[in-house]
Amino acid sequence: MSLPERNFVANALRTETVGGVLLLAAAIVALVMANTPLSDFYQSARDFTVGPASLHLDLSIGDWAKDGLLTIFFFVAGIELKRELVAGELRDPRAAALPVVAALCGMIVPAVVYLATASGMGGSLDGWAVPTATDIAFALAVLAVLGTSLPASMRAFLLTLAVVDDLGAILIIALFFTTDISLPALGLSLAGLALFWFLHRKGVRGWYVYVPLAAVIWALMHASGVHATVAGVAMGLLLRCTVRDNESHSPAEHIEHLVRPISAGVAVPLFALFAAGVSVSGGALGDVFTKPEPLGVVLGLFLGKVIGIFGGSWLAVRFTRAELNDELAWADIFAVSSLAGIGFTVSLLIGELAFSEDPALADEVKAAVLIGSLISAVTAGILLKLRNNKYKRLYDEENLDEDESGIPDIYERHDPAYHLRMAAIHEKKAAEHRKQAELAAAERAAGDDPA
Repeated sequence: MSLPERNFVANALRTETVGGVLLLAAAIVALVMANTPLSDFYQSARDFTVGPASLHLDLSIGDWAKDGLLTIFFFVAGIELKRELVAGELRDPRAAALPVVAALCGMIVPAVVYLATASGMGGSLDGWAVPTATDIAFALAVLAVLGTSLPASMRAFLLTLAVVDDLGAILIIALFFTTDISLPALGLSLAGLALFWFLHRKGVRGWYVYVPLAAVIWALMHASGVHATVAGVAMGLLLRCTVRDNESHSPAEHIEHLVRPISAGVAVPLFALFAAGVSVSGGALGDVFTKPEPLGVVLGLFLGKVIGIFGGSWLAVRFTRAELNDELAWADIFAVSSLAGIGFTVSLLIGELAFSEDPALADEVKAAVLIGSLISAVTAGILLKLRNNKYKRLYDEENLDEDESGIPDIYERHDPAYHLRMAAIHEKKAAEHRKQAELAAAERAAGDDPA
């Protein structure tokens, strides 16, 4: 493509709406291929192995998408987390308290709901972490599409909540899904991260330096036994988010600007393409609501997130110094809580890791993630639409200027001059209507005249 075309595509991919649509489209394509005669082709493509075996990187295409491409997504998430810590909501403890508490409760309660469901029905407890994650791309996309008139603070609350949620998911992956750690490989990977930080702090520039170094860090992290996506988060957190005297923007902002289109347009959709392809036959759908593990995931995403985020927020405001933003109402927090139940990308990843030894159960859990996310998205969509309509009415009322004075009418209701201007406007309109009535009567009389 030409440079203008490339810039147009890149700018489009930086918007949450486009990224969410591509993610949804990839998931739909995967479901269609997995449930049609194309299923054999889909499975063979997903399981096709490629890569150097000598470096233990002879992975399937699906694993490359899960361990490789998704690292780009977590790299961007790491930058967002660093920016929030340095210059965003998380910088001020008082402002960060509410979304942080909401995020933590929004991870703990879904896990408890899963554990209660699975243990009560005699199922496996290994999937407790699956419903704890929120898909930031999908959630922000839904909010962007339906929330055109919603307060900006609602997006800030969701973004901060999702960033903390991402950090929690990263810690869960690193702590609970890491086995057989190779200390030499891990040490070399950490040494690579130290070199990455040193070069960055010294102002060394050039993709030809950092991309090969990032690939080596990722490969060593993968070989160490720690999930390779942790390398992406670590590199994102090491980037500088502050602006120096001779800079118009920070290196982290610049790099995120360049990498986000790759994450939203390539990495995440391809991961969804190879992760969301599960059978959704009538029997499989029935299993989602009858088997303990899938049911626990659905309830955890739909009910656990709402109870955790909304309940945690209310308790924080009630019993601590945390405060709800003046622009927001509790109905807004409830809508955001439902929206956080969309656990698509990271939940699919954790589902694969949690049940890697049981592919059939892993597919059922994936189907549960899709269904739970869909229920949450539809519920949140209805709630957000209702809130958006209310805020739109308020906006229209606050900006109505019928007397054309340049000042909204709401601020002039106690001014006699305003009412006189409105009276003059209505008298002028009444005179025009009387004139129109006389003309209409004359035309009707002329039409009834037999001559």
